[in-house]
Amino acid sequence: MHNDSIDTLLARHYGTTATAPAQLEQRLCASVRQRATALQQEQGAVSHLRTSAVSRRRAMQLVALGSVGLGIVNLGLEGLQALEASITGQEVLQSAP
Repeated sequence: MHNDSIDTLLARHYGTTATAPAQLEQRLCASVRQRATALQQEQGAVSHLRTSAVSRRRAMQLVALGSVGLGIVNLGLEGLQALEASITGQEVLQSAP
C-alpha cells in the first residue's frame, strides 16, 4: 500500500458516494492503540531476553517447544489441505519425507 490518505482508501474500497462505516475513527484509534501496546510488550520481552542470561537447558527447552509448535502447525496445514481436497474432489499431493 502506498502513502494513500484514509479518504483515498475509503473511496477506493467503498466508492465515492458511500458513507464511511459507523464509528470508523474510534475503531481505527482503538486498533492503533492495541497494536502499539502489543509492540511495547513484545519489545519488553525481547529486551528482557537480551539482558537476562539463558541457561543451555532453557535454550534447549525453547528450541524443543518451537519445534513442537511448528509440527502442530504443519499437521494443521496438512489437515486443511485434506479437507479442501475432499471438498473440491482433488487428490492431496504427499510430499516426500
